[in-house]
Amino acid sequence: MINAYFSKLGRLFQQDRLLQVLVAIGLAFSLVEPGGIRLSIESIDWKTISSLAGLMLLTKGIETSGYLSRLGLSIVHRLHHERPLAVFLVLFSAFGSMLVTNDIMLFIIVPLTLGLRKYSLLPIGRLIIFEALAVNAGSLLTPIGNPQNIFLWQHSNVSFFHFIGQMLPLETGLLVLLVLVTVFSFPNLKIEMEAEITPALTNMPQLYRCLVLYLGFVLAMDWNVPGWGLLILMLAFIWMLPEVLMDIDWSLMAVFIMMFYDVGQMIHSGWLSSWLVSLPRHSDGYQFFSAVLASQFISNVPAALLLQKFILKGPWLAYAVNVGGFGFFLGSLANLIALRMARERAIWLRFHLFSFPFLVIGAGLAWVILGTGI
Repeated sequence: MINAYFSKLGRLFQQDRLLQVLVAIGLAFSLVEPGGIRLSIESIDWKTISSLAGLMLLTKGIETSGYLSRLGLSIVHRLHHERPLAVFLVLFSAFGSMLVTNDIMLFIIVPLTLGLRKYSLLPIGRLIIFEALAVNAGSLLTPIGNPQNIFLWQHSNVSFFHFIGQMLPLETGLLVLLVLVTVFSFPNLKIEMEAEITPALTNMPQLYRCLVLYLGFVLAMDWNVPGWGLLILMLAFIWMLPEVLMDIDWSLMAVFIMMFYDVGQMIHSGWLSSWLVSLPRHSDGYQFFSAVLASQFISNVPAALLLQKFILKGPWLAYAVNVGGFGFFLGSLANLIALRMARERAIWLRFHLFSFPFLVIGAGLAWVILGTGI
């Protein structure tokens, strides 16, 4: 079993083009500025990596229990047409991400959506694209909706509800736009169920064990010790569900590690340091759109960490990095999680056909709101 496991890991890494590109970028930076290697390794946020790895394990355990497929079938039985189903999943994703962060919400909603594939010919890839857009739009409202908001809120000296009040105009505009686009993107066709449906086999003890472990891991994250929580999870899964470990996309974890490493290399490079120091001398518009564009290339969480000391305070930076989560798939880790879990090659291009218009419209809307003081 161990040989099969490592063999599968090797195949995952060989097939992962994004990981190969990130490794190449990291090697190039390391050759140019070898002195930054140690600092770049220190830039890797192991708490975030541990949290994501633990959530992947738990949601895969819940998914293989069969109950997410049963839940998906129950939803389809109540919503008989594509359009209301799509609107329901989008709103569920958006409002859920306000409370449990966008990454966690995707680990819940995407496996559920994938389970619908067993029962009908729904456009699963398009649904997952809209769920990724929904968690980006929904999570921006609250201080706990995504990692960048948690960080910015902690450094803003404003109350929980004051932060929500600042973000509400942008949230309202984007959510209304998202629902309208969802309505026009999904036809009101009746969902054609397969003639003979065999409900997924379920494993109640496995579900209960995973839910108990889920609660424990959430507490570990809340206590700021996700690494210890992940260690306990790994031991528990090796003992109870070793086959689940074979199904995890571990190369995704390697992608996240290399993203942090590459961003660390960029941050410690001389030319970027000079640009950061010069930022406060530029106009508000330059700073705002610089943050939006930075999010496109290094993801919005590292962009928030990088720019917080140099750029406009108040809601400006929060607006910029949250809007920057749209557009290119690297704009938000949530995009990467959703697209990787979908396991469809064509979905990467189709995602950008919807995401880039949201970036342009969202940035324009954010600029108008900030400029008029709404």
